[in-house]
Amino acid sequence: MRSSRTVRIGCGVTRTIIMIWVAATLSSCAWLVPVPPGIGREVAWSALPGWSSGDQARAWPALMQDCQRLPGRDAAWAAICRAAAILPAAPDAAQARQFFEQHFRAHEMIGPGDHRRGLITGYYEPILNGSLVRTARFRYPLYRRPDNLVRIDLGSLYPDLRGKMLRGRLDGNRVIPYYSRSQITDSADPLRGQELLWVDNPVALFMLQVQGSGLVRLPDGSLLAVGYADQNGYPYVAIGQSLVQMRALKPGDVSLQTISQWLHDHPNEAESVLDSNPSYVFFRLHCASSSGPKGALQVPLTPQSSIAVDPAYIPLGMPVWLDTTLSQGGKPYQRLMLAQDTGGAIKGPVRADIFFGRGQRAEQLAGSMKERGRLYVLLPYTGNGHEAG
Repeated sequence: MRSSRTVRIGCGVTRTIIMIWVAATLSSCAWLVPVPPGIGREVAWSALPGWSSGDQARAWPALMQDCQRLPGRDAAWAAICRAAAILPAAPDAAQARQFFEQHFRAHEMIGPGDHRRGLITGYYEPILNGSLVRTARFRYPLYRRPDNLVRIDLGSLYPDLRGKMLRGRLDGNRVIPYYSRSQITDSADPLRGQELLWVDNPVALFMLQVQGSGLVRLPDGSLLAVGYADQNGYPYVAIGQSLVQMRALKPGDVSLQTISQWLHDHPNEAESVLDSNPSYVFFRLHCASSSGPKGALQVPLTPQSSIAVDPAYIPLGMPVWLDTTLSQGGKPYQRLMLAQDTGGAIKGPVRADIFFGRGQRAEQLAGSMKERGRLYVLLPYTGNGHEAG
């Protein structure tokens, strides 16, 4: 009897020890399990490089733009914007920092394979010369959104494809791919009659499509603002990579300036290089504003405080702490941004495009910006232990 009881106790102890060992082993190996891409766990403010010495007040005007759109959509943002309205119109760095620490919680963005560093680029608001009528000088058209462009929201049928949009055109009762860039610019001119206005430089027109919005100076000196209206459905292909594959440029030499110069110097080859990117952007007119172009959030963008992100990972409107290096000068570039725009080439969780504004300096900064960096998204904090967003 004693022997049998001893055996039973021994088996129970052994089983318990095995279970404890298995649990400990699994716990110690948890780091081997890949972290899914997207918003990671909360991190302390002290873990954000440069946060404690940053000037978060620079982002205050961009936050105020958020408050023109988000409170009506989200109760957490309504509370945040009410609290922001109590502060001075131009708070100092300490006041702004304290505000964000009180109303948000920081989370590091994580890329595929648990990578924490991604590509940081820049864009700007170009100014082109143009006309409302075609002339010998102004003969390159900006097209409005074509009437025959069909959009199909795949997410309405397949929840897993939420946010995915199929674009095409009808051929009888079939939906077929829309015209590619080479087809649109072909002499057949399939979009004749859809012209918005004309400009004098095809390379500048291409760069306008890359930036997504800009200004057109008419012959009388007045300015028209043009913004993104839609796209032909083809994926964006960076022509810088095409030039590298052609050995026209070295990988380390690719920038907006070097690409533009090569296209200018090789007019006979420029068209085929431009056509290597089948994506084509259509525009709409809107009132020119000194406050800047509107982004995807439909608020004016703030130079060096607004960024374009992939909304599949970072919700529009969210503050984002950026830790990278400025290509011009190589200095650390750590500052608070607001996710207020998107872009065809901005894909992935750790990916951002900095809006640098308009003018020559903005063009230089944006054209050379191509660095690695980290992103920390700030999610609204409700104060009851929960986060919104």
